[in-house]
Amino acid sequence: MRSMPRPVFAATLLVLISLVSACATQTAEQRASGDIFDPFERTNRAIHDGNKVLDRAIFRPASNGYVTIFPPSVVTSFSHFSQYLSLPGDIINALLQGDLKTAGNATARFVINTTVIGLADPATDFEIPPVDTDFGETLHVWGFKPGAYIELPLLGPSNTRDAVGIVVDLFTNPISMASNPPIDNLGLYAEVLERMDSRGNFSDTVDSILYDSADSYAQARIIFTQNRRFELEGDNPDAYFDPYDDPYAN
Repeated sequence: MRSMPRPVFAATLLVLISLVSACATQTAEQRASGDIFDPFERTNRAIHDGNKVLDRAIFRPASNGYVTIFPPSVVTSFSHFSQYLSLPGDIINALLQGDLKTAGNATARFVINTTVIGLADPATDFEIPPVDTDFGETLHVWGFKPGAYIELPLLGPSNTRDAVGIVVDLFTNPISMASNPPIDNLGLYAEVLERMDSRGNFSDTVDSILYDSADSYAQARIIFTQNRRFELEGDNPDAYFDPYDDPYAN
């Protein structure tokens, strides 16, 4: 039995996310309050609990083992490779955002780092700044609001706008869409390794949020929301936050 073609699968996921988003409408009063819009909290908490189970049983020990067993240089090379594979998608998103400077930087980084198959970062030695954008940011530039907060299985905190962005990025990167990629799902494997790198190297911080917080769901929700807001709004002072503020403080 043949699997569903990627464009069809992507379109199906986008329709499902859009339907879920349409089921929750934020009132003007809720938007004005600045509170996190979380109409699916019960479902989100169930997914969060499932993610914690998977993290404790599989991802946490695997990530800690990964950064312990492999030399730092190897872990760094894999991380560079994952970032290298994302650069074509960064170029597309920067162009869609009308940001020619970022698109140029991403193109230069991709061309230069191709000389080492993406396993190192000589572009940084040439003082070409790193690029990190996505279709969620593109939608933000186009004026789309974050929508409802959602927690995704395996991927963790997100919102409906960024969930759409994840799907689009996953299926529109020119490398992943190649008809005959060198290794099937190469980008996915690289992404998993990069996430294991982050999870292993920042294990104490992640553990304090997931396992030491009185309410890890509320803590993760506010950290993601405020971090994403700060990331997209840059130097807007209203976007600044303290991730250790009590989410229940008046």
